[in-house]
Amino acid sequence: MNKQPFAASVSVSVIVPAMNEAENLPHVFATLPDWIDEVILVDGNSTDDTIAVARRLRPDLRVVVQSRRGKGNALIEGFQAARGDIIVMIDADGSTDGREIRSFVSTLLNGADFAKGSRYAPGGGSDDLSPIRSLGNKVLTGMTNLLYGTRYTDLCYGYNAFWARHLDSLELDCDGFEIETLMNVRAAQAGLIIHEVPSHERSRIHGVSNLNAVRDGWRVLKTIMRERMRGAGVPAQTQVALAK
Repeated sequence: MNKQPFAASVSVSVIVPAMNEAENLPHVFATLPDWIDEVILVDGNSTDDTIAVARRLRPDLRVVVQSRRGKGNALIEGFQAARGDIIVMIDADGSTDGREIRSFVSTLLNGADFAKGSRYAPGGGSDDLSPIRSLGNKVLTGMTNLLYGTRYTDLCYGYNAFWARHLDSLELDCDGFEIETLMNVRAAQAGLIIHEVPSHERSRIHGVSNLNAVRDGWRVLKTIMRERMRGAGVPAQTQVALAK
């Protein structure tokens, strides 16, 4: 039975890339709404009991063991396995709040093709962004807006949702943390209606992040420039607005 509390009856898949996140999964899964249709854990060959813990918490869980390394590869393989009409991507470290999924899904049902989380939109925020990461994100966001004519407020954030029917338009093909940037750029290039959703990022609960500000910032910059060199512009009808 579909328990989704929306007027439209759609199915929702939540993709959770994880590597050695056994301690965090109880906190993450506890925030997920009971009306989502499937949760897909994409395991990056964890050496702890991530998969066992996840299955104990959610017996209906689907597990994908990724074929390569990196967050981008994990998300791509999770997207390909998803069966839902709507795909939501969250982190396994406790930084993204599953209770916000309702806002993302509502935004899509209200006409958006791509619901993009933003820590800088009114109502958003972060407990985790360091000054250097915040500055780097703002610079990269500004560069993207200048080169592509978008109006993003937060380029490098991994809480997003989109209609599964648009997955082919995104043509995702990267392995690392630059996946969020690639999605944002290609969603704009594809002429999708993009609405930003205010989101509050929390600090990682346990463990240490694999993100490296310098290394991954450089990969994001290369992605921005490479996509621009591809010559694919942004259609005039592309919309980037704050979700209502």
